[in-house]
Parts: sequence; C-alpha cells; structure tokens
Amino acid sequence: MKFKSLIAAASIAALSAGSAWADAHMDKVKVGMITTLSGGGAGLGIDVRDGFMLAAKMAGNENLEVVVEDDQRKPDIAVQLADKMVQSEKVDVLTGIIWSNLAMAVVPAVTAQGKFYLSPNAGPSALAGKGCSPNYFNVSWQNDAFNEAAAMWANDNDVKNVFLMAPNYPAGQDMIAGFKRFYEGDIAAEVYTKLGQTDYAAEIAQMRASDADTIYFFLPGGMGISFMKQYAGSGVDKAVMGPAFSFDQGILGAIGDAALGVKNTSHWSKDIDNAANKTFVEEFQKEYGRLPSLYAAQGYDTANLLLSAMEKASVTDADAFRAALKEADFESVRGKFRFAENHHPIHDIFMREVVKEGDVVTNKIIGTAAADHQDAYGGDCKM
Repeated sequence: MKFKSLIAAASIAALSAGSAWADAHMDKVKVGMITTLSGGGAGLGIDVRDGFMLAAKMAGNENLEVVVEDDQRKPDIAVQLADKMVQSEKVDVLTGIIWSNLAMAVVPAVTAQGKFYLSPNAGPSALAGKGCSPNYFNVSWQNDAFNEAAAMWANDNDVKNVFLMAPNYPAGQDMIAGFKRFYEGDIAAEVYTKLGQTDYAAEIAQMRASDADTIYFFLPGGMGISFMKQYAGSGVDKAVMGPAFSFDQGILGAIGDAALGVKNTSHWSKDIDNAANKTFVEEFQKEYGRLPSLYAAQGYDTANLLLSAMEKASVTDADAFRAALKEADFESVRGKFRFAENHHPIHDIFMREVVKEGDVVTNKIIGTAAADHQDAYGGDCKM
C-alpha cells in the first residue's frame, strides 16, 4: 500500500511560530513513513499515520512532503522500503515504525547513511544505549519506561506477587526487564509467548494455578485483544496491570467491558489538561470521527517536533537541523517534554484506569506513576 501526500497549505496563520515569510523561505523536507497498515497491528500504524498527517494539515506547511508505505509488520519488507526511500525517493527524514524488531532492522542502517530517524513508537533499549545515534530521536518512550513506572506504582500500592507475560521479541524483553528493574515484590512466573499469538489457554491455566495476586502483561495490538477476551471469560480472578499498549483507545473498543478496572501506565491520556492536548483531541475527532489513541498522540507530537525544527534550520545543514530537533521547541500533547542526551524523552508517566464514560470504554488518569522519567540506558550512549 502506498500513497504520496504533498501537504497543502491550509492556513499560514495556524503555524505556531512561523509567518508567511518564514514558510516561503523554509527548505522542503521529504519524509518517508514506513508503518504497519495491514494485518494484526494495522490499527497502531494507522493511528500514528493519522496523528502525523493531522499535525501537518493543521500547520498548513506546504514544504513538507510525506511518502507512506506499509511494512506489513515484516522486517524484510521494512528494510526493502527503507532502502527504496533512501536511494530512490531521496527522503530526508524517516519515521513511522511501530515494532521494535523492525526498528532494529531499519534504524541503524538509515542513520548510518546520514538520514534522520524520528521514532513515533518503537523504543528498543539497544538504540537508547550503545546503539544510539546523533541522527536518531525517539519521540515516544524507551520500551522499559512504562513498565518501570508500573513497578514503582505496584510497590506503593501493595502488589505483592505478579505473573509476568510478554511476546518473545525485543520490545517484550525490554518491557519485562523494565518492570523487574524496580519491582520489589515476588514474581510467580515469567512467560514469553510467540509474537502474534492469539490463543492463550495454556498461559491462562498457568495464571490460574499460580499464587500471583496480579497479572502484569504486555501484548500490543490484536494479541492484547485476544488475551483479554479469553482472560475475562476464564473465571480467573486476579487483578490486571500493564503498560498502555494493550489498553489504549483503539484496543479498548475491541475489548469492551472486559477491560474495566485494569490499570495501565502511559505518558499520554485524552484527559491531560493542557491546551495542546485539548486541541489535538478535538481536531482528531473532527477529522477522523474517533477518539485518538496514544499512537495517534505520538504521531502528532512527531510531526510537530519535525515542523519545529524546519522553522529553525535547513535539513541540508545536518548539524543545525539536529540541534533544532534536540531543542524540542513544540507544545507536546503530553505536557512536559524534553530530550535526554541520548535523544530519548524525559517526561511524566501516569497511571490510568479503564472506565466507562456513557457507552464508551476509555481511560482516565488516577495519578502520576513516575515524574520526569528518564530511561535507564542513557549512560551507555556515547555520541
């Protein structure tokens, strides 16, 4: 699946810091967006794409060109697309990847060729530490982060014994490592499932037999939907926690009431009370007819980061453009946002609870799990 979009000028006055003069003198930037638009994880990629394109449309910046491709959640396809975008499409910046195994297959190669990569989702530990790059900026989170915050919350809220579960790929391993880094209670079991698995009968039987008081899992996309529906119907009566990826808005629509009461950590929620977020939620619903997800929020922030750098520097001057990205001079929908030295976010991580508002199953913030959180790998990053 492919389409090219030259973002048309909608309203020059809508530019947050620009003017007609600045737009006219701004260099064009061509973005290659490789994301998942088909298969079990398509909803995540669609939301990232839609959030990114909404921000571009709202800015009305005619100097931003976006080429979008579907990686089908396959590393070999992602690599082929990245090669084509760099060699044939001559893009300046790449973005869009959802899955950490795809990021590991693509990001080191494209940054080594002098291209900028802005991650709107995947945050593998290898790219935050020894594998960091001056041209790589993660606008979402490092994989461990939500889980570290969840462990801090668990310690403070009498969670004594957990059953851990995640898919066996880089993000799954990072998620569990992050939780274990801070959790002070007992671990009943640590189970890794197949990526893309949809039948969790065996794992639920293990949960039933365990002495865990809480199930803590990371299963993004369709995996989380399948598990929660099966778990809700199993009769196992243990509390459920996890990072937001299995309890975000698009997924909750598919899970329904089975998710009520689940607690999950996130850097973003639709009820964060700041002007940028209120505008984003309102405009996203107006544009697409649905509530935004954290993936949409990350795509939106990624586009606004890029636009802020375009206003300050030419992408042809790599040092100046890199410095402009590092400044992160934009209003994030999550509130506080700045980059650490390894180009990963420093931001607050909230605890949310799944609730019902009218007929809509959604999340509300119930507290801050970790303030000004920074990833654990930055000390290994030598730029």
